[in-house]
This record gives sequence, structure tokens and C-alpha cells, in this order.
Amino acid sequence: MALNQLADQIVRAAIVEDRSFGDLLPQLMEASQTASPADMSAAMPRLADGIAEAPPNLGGWLAVLTGAWIENGADADSAAARAVVERITEVTSGALAFANAWEEATGGKPPDMQDEQPSQQAVDTVGPKLGDGAVGAMMAWFALPQYVMAGCTVLQNSASIRAGLTDRDFRALTAGQAVQYLGQMDHYHALLRVLDGEKLLVLDRASRKGWTVTIGGIGDNFQLHVLLAGALIGRPDGLTGDRPAPEILACFLNADVPPGPPVISSPWNLVDAHGEWIWNEGVPADIPVVNGTRVVVIDPPSYERTFPAGRRFPMMPATIRVDAAHLPEDLDHWWPHIPPAKH
Repeated sequence: MALNQLADQIVRAAIVEDRSFGDLLPQLMEASQTASPADMSAAMPRLADGIAEAPPNLGGWLAVLTGAWIENGADADSAAARAVVERITEVTSGALAFANAWEEATGGKPPDMQDEQPSQQAVDTVGPKLGDGAVGAMMAWFALPQYVMAGCTVLQNSASIRAGLTDRDFRALTAGQAVQYLGQMDHYHALLRVLDGEKLLVLDRASRKGWTVTIGGIGDNFQLHVLLAGALIGRPDGLTGDRPAPEILACFLNADVPPGPPVISSPWNLVDAHGEWIWNEGVPADIPVVNGTRVVVIDPPSYERTFPAGRRFPMMPATIRVDAAHLPEDLDHWWPHIPPAKH
């Protein structure tokens, strides 16, 4: 049976909670193993309907399929991929309602969402607080790992979906509240905060020069640190110093990391416009906005930092582009407001 036809049947079954869903799922998984990326991409718009409309316990399986298809070359910008990310916040909210009701009723931790199963006992436990919403909240609780696994795949592979997210702060807040219950939610929360098409003003305190730089797909400030060094060291209007080797830079952009992995040294200390350190363990979204722009100030290294090459999110390629170089006289209005680095 054609992949498109199977997808149509399983979505109809999922939306009405028909028992045939359990038989169709292994058929669709088996058909997926020999399907081309084009065939999977063609079937994904139908999966989007099921992901958006089916109960969480069934829609979660469709989300998992979407993530698997993307990893095998299907369209990461598809309607199904968008539906996964759109649904996650709703499912997370339901899961949090379940957890809160369980803790209030029992004084203990809710059941493990990955090792345990939905049950009438769980419904009875949260029913007094959640009423008619008890079953849906329980299903959201146990389906959340499936949605989050798929959501991490989508956000790593689609810059357009990341950049087009609405209510990003609310989504991140909701995801952050669920980290205590599901470790993988920490990755999803971080991916929600990834910046794409974001302009930075980078200032060098020693030379008083600066650059406007556009970044995208950077998962943490270790990566930002190295990519800034690659972009600015050795260019005609840039900085002097030891530029990271091309093969090292590739590990922080889009290449696989060789066995080892290589260990590199940080060439600078980075601080923000208020003199606060920009910690490598943080993310670019942590850098404060000043006059509409995130500002990064380069200082000499306070001590030697070494860390392994590679990206926090290996499936997510990064971009960095120097848009403009600024002479010291162009930046005279900035420096009076930039304090020394705080120690």
C-alpha cells in the first residue's frame, strides 16, 4: 500500500480513536523503511492533521514518525514538522496539570512517564482536581516524551520553524517548568531559545574597533566564542591572533566531530555591555539587548579555557556572517557606556 494511503488511513483512525490505529502503525513504520525522502515529504501534510487533532497518546506516535522521516531526509520545514512544535506546548501544559494534581493528591512524585503506563488508578488520583480533564492530562503526561523527542529533531533541522515561532517566551517558560519531570525537555527548552538571523554588535576593547555580525543556529556560547574567532581573526579589518583551524571551525558549523574529539583553547574573554561575563555554558539569547542590539565585548582571556570541539546539537548547522566593520570613530557613542569587565 502506498505511503500516502497508509498515512491517510492512520490519521483518520487516530482522530476518531479507532482500534485500527494499532494495526496501521507497524505497517506505516515498515513502509517508511523503504520509502524515499520525496515519498515521505509528500505524505507529511496528512500527518500534520493527525498531530494537530488526535488525542496525545496517538498523536505522539505520529510526531515520532515525523521526526524519524526528517532524520531520513524528509522535508524538515513541512506542515507536520510545524504541527509537532505547535502541539508540544499544549501537551506540556496538560502534563504539568497532571503532575501538579498528582503531587497535590499524593504528596509524592508522579509516575515515571517513560517507564510506567496510563491507568485507571492515575485517572482516579487526579480526577478530584482535574474533573473531566483528568484523562486528557494523563494521556498528555505519558505522551510528552514522544512529542519532545520529535520536537528536538524538528528544531535542530529547521531554521525557518525556529525563526517563525510565536509566543516563544511562553513556550520556553512552559518547557522550562517540565524539565524537572523529563530530562530531554532541557534540550527542547534550549532549542526554543536558539536565535536565527540575530544581529550582534561585537566590540574589541583593545583596538576600539567593532563589527556587526549575524548569527543563526548556535546552541551555546562555546560555539559562539569559536565562531566569532573564526569570523574575526585574520580578516583584513579584523583582529590578530591564532585563528582556529578550518577543520575545527567546521565542527562548530556543520561537520561531524572526529574521534577524540579535538580540544581547543578560547582566545578571549567575552562580556556584555554591562561588564558581566558571557559564560560559555550559556546561550546567545542570554546576552542583554542594549538599544535594540545584543552587545558582545572582547577582552583578553582572564585564564586559559579549554573545551572539546563540537556542537551541543549535532544535527543543527550554525551560521555566522560579518555584515559590517566599524572604525573606532564610528563607535565613540558606545564606549562611554561600556564599563570594564566585572571580576
